[in-house]
Order: sequence, then structure tokens, then C-alpha cells
Amino acid sequence: MKVLFVANNAFNKGNGIAVSIHNTMKGLKELGIDARLMAVENPDPEGPQPDFPLEHFVFPIFEPIIQKNGFSYAKLSKRRIREAVRWADVIHMEEALILQPAVEKIARKEGVPCVGTFHLYPHSVLANLGFPKKNYLNAPLQKLWNSTVFDHCSIIQCPAAEVKRYLTECRSKAELRVIPNGINIPEEKVVPEDVIPGEVIDILCIGRLSKEKSQDTLLQAMRYSRHADRIRLIFAGDGPMAGQYKKMAAKLVREGVIKNSPVFGFYTHEELSELARKSYLYVHCSWVETEGLSCLEATREGLVPVIGEGELVSTSQFALTPVSKYPLGDSKALAERIDWWIEHPAERNRMAREYADAARKYDISSSMQTLAQMYEDAIKANKKN
Repeated sequence: MKVLFVANNAFNKGNGIAVSIHNTMKGLKELGIDARLMAVENPDPEGPQPDFPLEHFVFPIFEPIIQKNGFSYAKLSKRRIREAVRWADVIHMEEALILQPAVEKIARKEGVPCVGTFHLYPHSVLANLGFPKKNYLNAPLQKLWNSTVFDHCSIIQCPAAEVKRYLTECRSKAELRVIPNGINIPEEKVVPEDVIPGEVIDILCIGRLSKEKSQDTLLQAMRYSRHADRIRLIFAGDGPMAGQYKKMAAKLVREGVIKNSPVFGFYTHEELSELARKSYLYVHCSWVETEGLSCLEATREGLVPVIGEGELVSTSQFALTPVSKYPLGDSKALAERIDWWIEHPAERNRMAREYADAARKYDISSSMQTLAQMYEDAIKANKKN
């Protein structure tokens, strides 16, 4: 079976979609499936390149914002697209952003079936372009994505049940299947060591520093925490809001709200795992998220999470107890949850083992088997038509 993955940008290390694409392709190849990629060329000449490379398209007006968010769009090449489509047995759309509509049209002419994964809410794209959380473009953008790409896919992979509910409400015409993207799970069961809160309590927050990730909620929570003077926040990621969040952090230190300066940095996958093992809590603040694998990868190491719960956030599905959730954007409630875990270390250590065990059911190998079946079903359905 030959599967073509179609993405604009697949080589941004801080992009969850890019990470998911490479993990999925690796998993499928281990099953003997020939998985190849069409995307914008990797800007790192020493790094891996897509099998069907496309040039970078400079987007008028918004290009500086797009670049600041670590993204890039592909320049359309009908010749290259046709070459890639004719190679494939099935095409996997990873977005619905300019490139995919062009691929879908050619795939339809060539008789090659398409499937897709819903990685991204329109709210997230528009937030990165400067639009507020609620705006008049969210619904029209989703309708555009449906009409140009997703409604032409025979099956859509929904990383979580919340995504399926959303697409159902948006009247998606494709079959919707809940299939987690999954993470790599070690063969040996993870047994996290007990952690006792000391003079410095590390709280880890992983994710791109951007408006929709809402890391400012965690910073503001320090003003309400009874243990703020012992907490050290670790922000693992970079992004357009980095400068503003560093200023907020510095102000908290100047005012004496916190004594330990927050740490900002970009870490490798191995370094993130090590940070998770050493930290006391993980906090997830994003108000729009289709899955939140960074949270799952942290709990895999036995790190107890506190997750913002809201309408467009699937990440809260990983919470095993009410004290691992708080209302999105509520800094006071977040501080209360953080304080509770600090004041109940025995319960924190007991739940750490439960979280490590619960993460095992999201093993990527299981998701790959389900995806392989999805491709076979799409090919069979296309032959019948």
C-alpha cells in the first residue's frame, strides 16, 4: 500500500502537526506500508527532505506573522502534485490550507481516494493571525475547509471524541472515526519515583508560546498561589508571545510574587522527558486543542497534569480526577488546583503512577493498525465507486 501524506510545513520542530506526521509515517513504515511525504522543502539543508518537495510560497501581508509562528505555505506545482498523486494508492490530507484543495482536485481527476486528519481548528489559525477567540470568521473558514477538502475525503481521522462532535455539528459529509494519534510507549512499565515538594517546586508547561496556548493564565495564577514563593515555572517552547511572557515573568519577580525566575527554553524530545520526570506538576492552558500530545507525553513519564477544560479542548480527556482540571482562563482556579497538589504530596505520588499507566492505552502502534485499516477501507470504497 502506498500512502501519500500532504502537508504545507512538516519540518518545524515546535509544530505538533509536523511531529505527528513523522511519528505516523515511521509507524506505518514499520508495518510495511510505503508512506511518503509532499511538503515544503526543509529549510535545513542537512535535515531530511520530503519525497515530493515543494517550494516555499511567500504569503502577502501575513508572511511575517506566519513565519513568527513557525509555519510556511507551499507554492503550488501541478506537475509535482500530479506526480505525487499518481504514485499513491491513497492520499492523507493533514490540513485544508491552500495546498490540499489543489491536491484534492487532481486526485479526483486521477481517481485516487483521499482521507484526512483534523489537526487544527479554524480558531487556532485565526488566533495566530491576530483575531480574537470569538470572531465572525471561524464558522466560514470551517465551511471553506469542508467544501474544498474534508467533504471530499471518504474518512476523517478525529484525534478525540470532542473533534468528532465538533465536525458533526459542522455537518461534515465524510465518515468520522475517532483514532488517537498516539505516542511512543516504552515496553517496560514506567514506575515514577515519589516526589516531595521542597524549597523549589518545578511546574512544567510545554507548548508554543502563542495566544491560543494561553500560558499567561499560569503566570497570572502565581498571584493567587499560597506557594508562589517556592514555585519555579518552566516554559518549554518558543513562539510569538515569548517576549511578552518573559516581561510578565520578570514583573512577577520584581514585585516579589515569585522568587524563582521562570525558565524559558526549547528542548529536545529526550530533554522534555527528563524534565517531566523531575517536575512536580504539568500545566496545560490552551483554549483550543484537538488532542494535546505534549500533555500525554508528560503523563507517560508519571507527571500529574492540571488541564484547562473548555469547549474546544480535547486534552482534558486525559484527566483522571477533577483536581486535574480547571475552568479555562481562570487563574484563581488554576492556583487552587496547583496548591491542592502541593499540599497533598502522597496523593500526587499515587496519581503519578495511575497517569503513567493510563498513558499506555494511547500506544502509537495501536493507532497505526487502525489507520492502516482506514486506508484499506478508503481504497475499497473508491473501487466500488
